[in-house]
Order: sequence, then C-alpha cells, then structure tokens
Amino acid sequence: MTHTMNPTLPRPAATLSHPMGEGLEVRAPRTFLDSMRKVLLGRLFTLSITLTTATAPLSGADSPKTPNPAGPVRNVGVEEFDKLRADKNAVVLDVRTPQEFSKGHIPGAVNLDFNSPDFSKKAAELDKEKTYLVHCAVGGRSAKACSLMSKLQFKQVIHLPSGFSGWEKAGKPIEKKP
Repeated sequence: MTHTMNPTLPRPAATLSHPMGEGLEVRAPRTFLDSMRKVLLGRLFTLSITLTTATAPLSGADSPKTPNPAGPVRNVGVEEFDKLRADKNAVVLDVRTPQEFSKGHIPGAVNLDFNSPDFSKKAAELDKEKTYLVHCAVGGRSAKACSLMSKLQFKQVIHLPSGFSGWEKAGKPIEKKP
C-alpha cells in the first residue's frame, strides 16, 4: 500500500492494488478524535479572542482618570447595613421612585430617584466624603447607582443587594411619609 497526499482531500489517501490492475484510492474515515480536535481548536481560538478582549485596557471614556482609592462598591447583608446606618457619617440613599419611597422606607433615608433624568447631576452634587448606604427595591437600580457613584469618586459606597424588600423581610423598621 502506498500513501499519496492529494491537496484537494482533507485527509491523506491510500492507493490500493486492485486485481483488475487499476489503483483504487481509499480515504481513511474521519475519526471521533479528528472531529474533537477540530472542535477544541475552534473553541481555543474563541477563548483566546475572548481573553484578549476582556483583558484589553479600557478606553479613557470608560474608566476614571484616577482609581477610586476606597476600592469597589461593597455589598452587605441586611444586618450589617442596619449596623452601618448608625454611623454619623453614613447616609442611607434610597434610589427608588418617590411613589415607592412614600409607601415605606428605611428610617432617615434620603430619596434620589435613579430613574429621574437628572440623577447623575444630583448624585455628583452629594458630599463624596460621606459613606453612602445605597438601596432600591430589589437591588437592580441601586447596583447601577453604586457603579456610577464609584466612577464619580465617592469615598465609600455600600450596597444592599436584597434592597428594601430584603429589609422588610428581615423585619427591620420602616418609616412612612405622611
């Protein structure tokens, strides 16, 4: 049996002798390992592109000029959030709508509606040296608010991921606006 390389075929072909005197070309069957090799190489390529993209430096528009010295936003549970609000330098920031806020809120909370068009402007006017304990109803809006506040260089931003609903479920005090 002699092996020949045929550039039009994906695999080497073998020429077998045939009793009639003519050469019979047979291609080896594609094996499971050949298929897996192709899939794995494709995935490896995709992974390398993903890692390259993920580790590329952010453009100047996406990242602050100086890193936040306080570090990233810190997520806490209801009990720790409750303890932290006793600090005189802490501000409980409720980013729900005024309608949600009036139905019930954490005692002493300040309302700044995340959905209002001037949220970013009003947030930027807050005292960046204070500690902000931020929450919304269930954690979505407040996570976005915390991210914005971190980019605005607030000293310390604490997030309650379970939101006001987690506060209520824990049986913590609630204040209602008259």
